Amino acid sequence: MNQPVQILLTGLNPSDPDDWRLKNYEQREGYAALRKILSEKIPPEKVIEEVKKSALRGRGGAGFPTGLKWSFMPKQYEGDKYLVCNSDEGEPGTFKDRDIMRHNPHMLIEGMLIGAYAMGIRAGYNYVHGEIWDVYERMEEAVDEARAAGYLGDNILGSDFSFQLYNHHGYGAYICGEETALLESLEGKKGQPRFKPPFPASFGLYGKPTTINNTETFAAVPWIIRHGGDKFLQLGKPNNGGTKIFSVSGHVNKPGNYEVPLGTPFATLLEMAGGMRGGRKLKGCIPGGSSMPVLPGDVMMQTDMDYDSIAKAGSFLGSGAVIIMDDTTCMVRALERLSYFYYEESCGQCTPCREGTGWLYRIVHRIETGKGRLEDLDLLNNLADNIQGRTICALGDAAAMPVRAMIQHFRDEFAYHVEHKKCLV
Repeated sequence: MNQPVQILLTGLNPSDPDDWRLKNYEQREGYAALRKILSEKIPPEKVIEEVKKSALRGRGGAGFPTGLKWSFMPKQYEGDKYLVCNSDEGEPGTFKDRDIMRHNPHMLIEGMLIGAYAMGIRAGYNYVHGEIWDVYERMEEAVDEARAAGYLGDNILGSDFSFQLYNHHGYGAYICGEETALLESLEGKKGQPRFKPPFPASFGLYGKPTTINNTETFAAVPWIIRHGGDKFLQLGKPNNGGTKIFSVSGHVNKPGNYEVPLGTPFATLLEMAGGMRGGRKLKGCIPGGSSMPVLPGDVMMQTDMDYDSIAKAGSFLGSGAVIIMDDTTCMVRALERLSYFYYEESCGQCTPCREGTGWLYRIVHRIETGKGRLEDLDLLNNLADNIQGRTICALGDAAAMPVRAMIQHFRDEFAYHVEHKKCLV
């Protein structure tokens, strides 16, 4: 099997404890993109145009075009503006962003610098998930290195561009992965999503214009500037530019992070992860993190790993967390665990989510413990319908979509559980 093209993980040597440091990053063309922009005085609008051409889409889950988002930043605004990196990686099954920060932190810093230059921003924050403290400390060291080398601070590399970057750690709240809840937390308040509009581009951190992107999104930007947006686009497919890191977990022989071009067949990704554990059959796969709809194994095996292909199959690429389940998996038990997670992580602000997530969990738990009724299956669907699309943020959707998909694709297994009071497998 040919080695796939890599951008974010290329040239790394995790066995070297100092491989992440600035001197090693510079040997991998690190900060060359920033130097190019500043030495050639490339206009900010040209940088944004290059990112648009690349078809880089947000790698945090929503898949929104990055260049388009950057263009929303008010150009004539003369007050403070902010850049925020969402490194609050709390989606179950996702572990890519922490590896970028652990093994290639300067690539993230350079990506944020380029974004700040393109949008005329002088200050930024990297919000790191609170339960990966060693990664936060690594980022602090990397920022210190970059500042000492003149890549951060005032008049960077002798130019008139200045940018200050600060790391901020959260406390492990799933809801703070939602961008406006993250902003609330950064401001020292309870992490709860804001009503939108206004959107962060006009009213974000401290009420100022703010652009928020995911760790993996920023980290892809230096390569785009060095090699061009067209070349990045060609690595993937139309509307799905570049490579993507997929966090593969579950019943595979080699779980881990795999960077492949968008549009790579799922079967190829599964082969890279060592295939199914014990040679068993693929029963189901959640292709984008636990909040995305599950797909049956036979459907997944015919699907390519890109935003549009997975949406056509009936799910979403999301964060790129690929959760593999073999034919020994009880889907009722799997859904019970997922439903409990969203019940526990609801911030409680919206009634449909606050009350509905608990109701979903209790009904699935009832089925799993042999006390379910056949009418519970329709009740679960009805509940999900009344939660999805009726909350301030997407956590309600995240709780509802797995329920609906599990019942849609594995209804017979749920009915068996109700009738026989035990697992089908």
